[in-house]
Amino acid sequence: MSDAQALVDAHHHVWDLNVRPQPWLDEPGHEPIRRSFSSHALRSAATRTIAGRRLTSTVVFQCIASVPETRDLLALADSDPLIGAVVGWADLTSPAIGDVLDDLRTGPEGRYLRAVRHVVQGESDPRWLQRPDVERGLRVVGERGLGYDVLVRSHQLPQAIALAERLPELPLVLDHAGKPPIARRELTDWDRHLRTLARHPQVRCKVSGLVTEADHERWTVDDIRPVWDVLLSAFGPDRLMFGSDWPVCVLAGGWNRWAATVEELLGDCSESETQAVLSGTATDFYRLSDEKEGTLPCS
Repeated sequence: MSDAQALVDAHHHVWDLNVRPQPWLDEPGHEPIRRSFSSHALRSAATRTIAGRRLTSTVVFQCIASVPETRDLLALADSDPLIGAVVGWADLTSPAIGDVLDDLRTGPEGRYLRAVRHVVQGESDPRWLQRPDVERGLRVVGERGLGYDVLVRSHQLPQAIALAERLPELPLVLDHAGKPPIARRELTDWDRHLRTLARHPQVRCKVSGLVTEADHERWTVDDIRPVWDVLLSAFGPDRLMFGSDWPVCVLAGGWNRWAATVEELLGDCSESETQAVLSGTATDFYRLSDEKEGTLPCS
């Protein structure tokens, strides 16, 4: 399939609660997704096209701090042609992180590991990403040719900025656009920090997870558009990538409604700009067309 026809969902999850509990699902408000979700369920949910494109490839993400979960995701990617890459977890604070990453990449399924992530949004330390042990771990991640997905809330964006400044050689992608507080309509600080982060050329940004930062029941495209305008202005289409955050997006409308919203947001973009957001940026960052080991782009 040509790039002009491809649609990459650069951010989704799967979990089987019979195999591995997801304690975060016990939080109030998560009742609609407090069940198991498979990649086959994603295929059934993602029926809408975006700019004439149907879903062709995905990147599956870790949910919990678990190396066994990452192994399961790698095995799933090896067996499911829809999944082109895995973003897994490893303990960044561990002196043995290099050995853990090397072990994860051993075997045929290990080639799907393209980045790692830690749920920094759950850390109370306002400088967690600047801890010496964490920074050491992140350097090892970069040395292994992997990227790092940054999951922070809007008030934690200064950590991401400092990370980009201190490790310019580490390819980064900001998950969920840094979780702008859309429901509260308080975007000033997020806007300022987001633009500062975007000045670092090794950083990409994911157009994902926005509807769950809005009012789950009442959000409209007009609520999302101010965020989209900032993202497009700050990063440009060549550093933006579409993601659904499925099945979390079920809490605020689901995959197809988010797809329709993204299509509307892309209405003024050229074909090449649309291609970058819907396929090109994610394909380059996560090396979706490359089954061999390699190095991620830094600029």
